[in-house]
This record gives sequence, C-alpha cells and structure tokens, in this order.
Amino acid sequence: MINEYEKLLVGLDDVDWAGLSHAYRSAEDVPGHIRTLCGSDDEAREQAFRSLFSSIFHQGSRYSASPVAVPFLARIAVAGPAAAREDAMWLLTRLAIDWHDEYDVTTGINVTGWRAAAADFGPEQLLPWYDEQLAAATDPDKRADLQETRDWVAAGNSPDSRWSALRSYDAVLAELPGLLVLLDDADARLRTRITYLLAWFPEFAATSLPRLTTLAAHEKDPVTAATALLAAGLLGPASMARDITPYLEAEDPLMRWAAATALIRLAGLGEPPVDPGPLGRAVAELAAAARHPFDRVTDYCEGDLHAHIERTLHDLPPGPDPAAVRETLDACLPRIVWDHYGFRTRSAIEKLFPAPQPHPSPHYADLTTAQQQLLSDLADHRHDWLIRSSADRLRDCGLPYTRETLQDFVGAHRTA
Repeated sequence: MINEYEKLLVGLDDVDWAGLSHAYRSAEDVPGHIRTLCGSDDEAREQAFRSLFSSIFHQGSRYSASPVAVPFLARIAVAGPAAAREDAMWLLTRLAIDWHDEYDVTTGINVTGWRAAAADFGPEQLLPWYDEQLAAATDPDKRADLQETRDWVAAGNSPDSRWSALRSYDAVLAELPGLLVLLDDADARLRTRITYLLAWFPEFAATSLPRLTTLAAHEKDPVTAATALLAAGLLGPASMARDITPYLEAEDPLMRWAAATALIRLAGLGEPPVDPGPLGRAVAELAAAARHPFDRVTDYCEGDLHAHIERTLHDLPPGPDPAAVRETLDACLPRIVWDHYGFRTRSAIEKLFPAPQPHPSPHYADLTTAQQQLLSDLADHRHDWLIRSSADRLRDCGLPYTRETLQDFVGAHRTA
C-alpha cells in the first residue's frame, strides 16, 4: 500500500463488511479490493475493479455494500492514483444509475418517479408483511425461508431492486459536492466523466447547471464540451432552449448533435414552446449525424450514436417535417453498435428483411446498402448473444446466423 493514499481509506476497516452483502453474499472481500485500487500493481488494480463491478454492481443490481463503498471510491476518483481515478468514476456512475437507464433514457432521468415507486418497498414498509406471512406459514421449510428473508429485511434490506438502487444513487448524490473539483481537473477524461455523471442528478441541478453551461462555452476538449452541453439540456428548464440554440451553428458537429438532442428534450417540456425553426434544424443535425457519424462519441447511450438519435426522435414533439424524421430513422435503422436487450436488432432485421427469403441464400452483393450495413455491424459486434437472439429470424431469411458464418459472408465481400 502506498502511504500517500492511506488518508483516502480512513474508516475502511471500521465498516462491518462481513455484515453487508453483494452479488456473491458476504461483502467481506470489498475492502481488500478497494485497498488494491490504491496500490502500485496495475494488473492487480484492474482485477480489483473487475471484481467490484461484478459484485457491488452485478448486471445492474446493487446491494447493501454498494452505497457503503461509494465514499471511498469518490475519494479515489478525486485524489487517488492516476491509473485508478477514471475507473473509479466509471464505477460511481454505474452505482448511481445502471446501464439500462443510461442506454434507454434520452430525456433525463425521472428521479421523482423513481423515489415514488421505491417508497412502498423499503424495509419498514415490507417488514409487517413478512411478519404476517411468517405467522400464517405452517410448512417448516417455508417458515425457515420466510424467517431468513424477514431477518434480512429487518437488518435494513429490501428485495425490491428500485429501493436498493436508489440507496446507491443517493450515496453518489451525497458525494457530488466533493466531486465537482473534477470539472477543473487537468485530465479531460475525468472532466468528461464528472460532466456525464452530473447529467443524471436533476436534484443537484441548482449547483451543477451553471457549471455545466460555463464548461460547454469554454471547454477546449470537444467531447467534454459536448457532454456538458447535453447534460445542461437534460437538466435545464424549457427556457434554456434560447441558450442552447446558438450551438446549432457550432463548428464542431459533435456540439451541433448535442445541441440538437438537448433542444428536442427541452421542446418536450412544453412551456415555453421551442421555436419550430430551431427544432427543424435540430432534426436536420441529427439526420446529418446519422448519415455521417463522428469519430468521437460521448458517453450517452454508451457511444451508440444511432441508437441515441433514434430514441431522441421517438421523443420528438409534433412539428418538424415528418419526412425528415423518417429519413433520419431510416439512416439509424441498420446501425447496431450496442443493444442491451436485442430489441433494436430484431426490429431492424424484421424491417430490413420483411419476409423470409427464398433459398438458396441471397448473395451479399444483391442486398441493399442498409441490409449490408446491418449484417456488417452484427458480424463485427462484440457480443455473440446479440446474434444468437436473432438467429431464428436470420435463418428464416436464408442468412448466416452465427458470428463465424456472418463474418465469412461479409468478409468475402469486403476483400473482393
């Protein structure tokens, strides 16, 4: 352990980690992983991050150990080893909101609704129900299971995922005042990470919004600036549209995309109404981005620009040219960069290959450009499960339906 980082871990050993849980039951291994983050062994640090991601944030779930780890991760993000700070910010973001929220929501997170949905499922609300079930149960095995769950709830836990996730979200919310120093960090990646994180905390907007608008106006790094601009658009009131609109003329196309996306969200708020002229220009900017995507992307929608544009347009209020919107959606349709549920992929296959194809299999060269693009994206996709989830439809269309056969099918054309 490097002595200069000991101060970041004050209180780590005072926590009853063994009494907390994560995805693999006891959280007694968490302090060791956190301590390793401040060590000098790069390989061990990377393994510690992987272990924390899979335990205190397991496939989007959070546990009783998750919020307790947050203050230590926040200290590491601010003042830890350079190699650990960005990863700590990534983990803090995941502990606040899971990737499904990040991917699916383009209009900002509804924390009010989240709190209302979780309010009835806290330990105090659930404990009487478990007591009633336990009193009525006669089967010994069922009573034993109920007793175990009842004791777990009595210890301050809830089986409701919204409640447990909200505890982690609130733990990160409490650390935001201290994390704001990262907006002035010399590392642009850390400035981007905190800017992106702030976009998910509307309850902190009174503090963050002025900082975000200033950063968007003066930041030199284009990704950080675009991230800040869209964060401001996600947090601000409808009246912010007048401040966002000039960025539709920005030199950087990523800034224009961020402005367009923000304007569509602000227009959806209703009052005061957004001028239809800028709203039409916003759609045009999204169309341009869909046809000619950027080399640089932001963290929104995990960098899947086309999916983010598609979701944004589905939230578009009436007004802009429907034909322009349709053209933009058509440009997004065949691009599959990331798809958590597989819904976009299956929808794209059904729309681009609307009927089973006659055998023998179609030739790649005879497919439309959009069909070729979809199959190319699938062949290059990093997750096999996405191809497997659509295998039946691909097979019915006479198309390759495994990664290997798709790569052969597409690759033969690429090298021809």
